[in-house]
Amino acid sequence: MGEGAGGYRSLADQLRSWPDDRLHRLLTQRSDLATPAPHDFSQLASRAAVRNSIARALDGLTRGELCVLDALVVAGQTTPAELVELTWADPAFVTTTLHRLLDLALAWESPEGLRALTGVGDALTGGSEGGASGLRPRSVERRSRADIDAALDVLEPGARALLEHVVDEGGAAKPGAARLGLRPEDAETPAEVLLAHRLLVPGGSLQPGLLVVPGEVGLALRDGRTTTAPIDHEPVLVAEPRSPRLALSAAVGAAADVVRRVENLLDWWATRPAAALRTTGLGVRELRAAAVHLQVDEAEAALLIEVTSAAGLIATRADAEGNQVWVPTEDFDRWRERPPAERWSELARAWLASPRLPGLVGERGPDQKPWNALSPELSAAGMPEAKAMTLAALAGLPPGEGLASGTGLPSLIARITWQRPRRPRTRPDLVAWAVAEAARLGITGTDVLTDYGRTLATGDDPAPLLATHLPAPVDHVLLQADLTAVAPGPLESDLARRLHQVADVESRGAATVFRFTTESIRRALDAGWTAAELHAFVLAASRTPVPQPLSYLIDDVVRGFGRLRVGVAHAFLRSEDESALAALESHPKASSLGLQRIAPTVLVSSVPIDVLLPRLRELGAAPVVEGPDGQIRVGVAEGLRARAPRTRDSADPARVAARHAAHLVSVISGLRDGEEVARSRPASASAPGGGVLSALREAIERRGAVLIGFTDHQGVINERAVVPLRVEGGQLAARDRDAERDDPDADRTYAVHRISRVVPL
Repeated sequence: MGEGAGGYRSLADQLRSWPDDRLHRLLTQRSDLATPAPHDFSQLASRAAVRNSIARALDGLTRGELCVLDALVVAGQTTPAELVELTWADPAFVTTTLHRLLDLALAWESPEGLRALTGVGDALTGGSEGGASGLRPRSVERRSRADIDAALDVLEPGARALLEHVVDEGGAAKPGAARLGLRPEDAETPAEVLLAHRLLVPGGSLQPGLLVVPGEVGLALRDGRTTTAPIDHEPVLVAEPRSPRLALSAAVGAAADVVRRVENLLDWWATRPAAALRTTGLGVRELRAAAVHLQVDEAEAALLIEVTSAAGLIATRADAEGNQVWVPTEDFDRWRERPPAERWSELARAWLASPRLPGLVGERGPDQKPWNALSPELSAAGMPEAKAMTLAALAGLPPGEGLASGTGLPSLIARITWQRPRRPRTRPDLVAWAVAEAARLGITGTDVLTDYGRTLATGDDPAPLLATHLPAPVDHVLLQADLTAVAPGPLESDLARRLHQVADVESRGAATVFRFTTESIRRALDAGWTAAELHAFVLAASRTPVPQPLSYLIDDVVRGFGRLRVGVAHAFLRSEDESALAALESHPKASSLGLQRIAPTVLVSSVPIDVLLPRLRELGAAPVVEGPDGQIRVGVAEGLRARAPRTRDSADPARVAARHAAHLVSVISGLRDGEEVARSRPASASAPGGGVLSALREAIERRGAVLIGFTDHQGVINERAVVPLRVEGGQLAARDRDAERDDPDADRTYAVHRISRVVPL
């Protein structure tokens, strides 16, 4: 695998020997090592041994890979052949995994044999469901299997049960009142019996105050293997065949509905913005109103709103009264002009990369307060990975097969849990939400991943494939005498937008039914339509003659429109209908308008005109603006827009990948240059700053002694010969070689920033 039996003197030496393509793989899989760029290979090796970096690398391993790495920790230092014997798995799996661990710099080839990085053992046992076997590393003396079996054979049942319990609970226990240094015949308790037979030993400096089971004893209890069951059996997805035509039809229909509903929502919020909470979230009342407007349940409305936000199509801004509201961004106009398949693709890719958790909207948090849509805290870093892994698992099924009813979802959760066992305990919820959201967005149909969904899962643009499945948009409706219009298919974007202004959706399905009402016609007049434009629109949009009832409805609403006129006083209201003014003045919800009658046909208001108009419309009135010359001023209402967020440059995967690849090339080039500089330094002293830390970590990995020069609290420079044990929190824990002659527990700590040089001994 490397230099054969000779191995490498340190992990840094091993990294130096790698070609550029292998270094590129390392820095791609452990991206934290490349930022900021390391100066040389010693610093790169030092970073690779940092506990947080190790934990992040472990988070990307499967349960089987974690168990192989754990076996390497238990072995201490070993050979590939012995590692195969210790691991309950196919030899090919162990060999492949070992190559991966070496490529990730979680293991390295020392002169004494294969070895895991020093901090890997602690990181394994620290993970939630980390996959560690619970066995401790083998001791330095490495007792023979025959010696251990002989000691196990003479144990009483109580002592044997205690030993097995300690191993199952992680291999360490508190000593309690057990006495140390006894002969087997003098031991009185099970713990003392185990200590006398050296089946339990003191934890030493690394685990002071604890008794531990040496790794070779745990291996003997498990018949020479680190686990009690095979580790390379990945759970199988439970699937069943589905009708391909039905699955595709359901998915395409859902995808078309998503695009239409998002456009409908943003057109509505452009003229009637949704109030934002103080936390910038969306209130329960606003979410409920959006669900009613879109004719969906609140869960689906929350998903659509969150996806729309992730795509950068909505943001907050101040309204006329200075309150923050949710409105479309400038990008909405660009998005709306694109073909439906491209619009859906933008939403789906935003969903796939989003950490948001719309599935929690409506639930209550630990403080018993409800989770609100668009609240900043409603996100999880593991959600994008859960979505990607869910789609990848579904893509692995044969075409036309989906998750089996009842058992399919649990099997998917088991598969992904095996693939990422250390990732969050909420994994089952994340996977379940990913499956449900994919169905609602049209990525899957009847839990079968579509062909364009497979394209999305691979990171490519699904729009071209989706476009082949979407029906061609129609440019007409069929008007009927009952004041309805039937759309025989998906409407062209402009026609659909204009029709939503003048009519309400009554039902959806293969054909959408719109109904013309007094309120819908008045809504169009409020938006600036004239009677002539309304008549011309319904005539041009319909393939059937315009029914008389619809023409009469338009004319009747137009005649009543503008009966109430608003001007600027702050504002005034004028109408020839005194009873209409009296009814408005006495309306129970009109008290906030500050109305006062100054003439039989005139009221004045203390509310500005841009606030007064929408409030009057909420009360059921149909006011129009009157100019200084007495003429009616009806203008086209322009929708509000917010500035689009500019932090979404990372949404272009190709651009991000190209920038990252260029950065890694620069990092690798810098490492090679740094080695040339390092060779020019004196070999007797380490580099300052990060070089001290690198030298200490290198000594820890090769378990060698060093001479450190450090400044004590009195400012005096001292030198000590020590064996570094670990570096954490800016402190070096080391065994003092000069003091251990008089003190067997000669462990000392030194502040790393006080160490000026490190010289290998």
